[in-house]
Amino acid sequence: MGYSIDNGDTTQLHGDTSINAKVSASAGTHTVHVKAWSSTGAVCTAQVSIKVTTVTDDAVANTSIVPANAVSVSNLDSMGGWKATHDTGANGSASGSMAMVSSPSHSGSARRFISTYKNYGAMRYSIAFGDNRTSTNFMWDGWVYLTSSYTDIANLEMDLNQTMPNGQTVIFGIQCNSSAGKWDYTQNLGTAAHPKGSWTHSSAPCNLKNWGTSKWHHVQMQYSRTSTGHVTYKYVWLDGTKYTLNKTVFAARSMGWGSSFVINFQVDGKGSSGKSTIYLDNLTLYRW
Repeated sequence: MGYSIDNGDTTQLHGDTSINAKVSASAGTHTVHVKAWSSTGAVCTAQVSIKVTTVTDDAVANTSIVPANAVSVSNLDSMGGWKATHDTGANGSASGSMAMVSSPSHSGSARRFISTYKNYGAMRYSIAFGDNRTSTNFMWDGWVYLTSSYTDIANLEMDLNQTMPNGQTVIFGIQCNSSAGKWDYTQNLGTAAHPKGSWTHSSAPCNLKNWGTSKWHHVQMQYSRTSTGHVTYKYVWLDGTKYTLNKTVFAARSMGWGSSFVINFQVDGKGSSGKSTIYLDNLTLYRW
């Protein structure tokens, strides 16, 4: 077998019945011409159109961080069963609605969140799925689209809850805190039986006003846990830029929440009143 690219006059030969090779090509659309010859001289050809894109080393973090045997659940944003509720742990009040839309979208359809707040209220949108208590490493990987209404958002929170074999729930919580200009992580300053949740600023910068509106942003977060419910927040990537958190904290709680994974996508309001529209697409959770 052999192949050539575009109008190249040289065929790269491989003495086998299949081809497994890494090929360099410029960004853009190309045509790969595949050719095969039988022992009797018969020839078969095929043309395959491909699109080559350029990425930075960390633009797709899961290519280097997530092992090949990791389990993934993709398109969580399009899964049925999402719930919307006002976070009673926040101040004020809030209401919200969700819908699947085709525009804007990154994959062809995205989940739209419209939230209205009063007195710093917060809307929590969540989806429960799966049942796994043994995985200890995770990557949250999704695409977020902001509109000009980001000015009414104080924090954009992205959480994962997992129940451990002992029945305690670990909360992996990371948020972009625009007011403080930092990526925050959550921890339990109390005990599992008597939890005291707290947000802590990391040294990594984050402010929604610096993200840019009317375009998709790639958000990836990696963390792990121990059997005692201690979480290590490792990294956050925003549009390929890597921020190191490297913080280990206690994060287990005896909540009796059941054994499903739960992802929370929470929008915290700013000021006495406000309204925001935000979109989420291609949300994938990797675990190993």
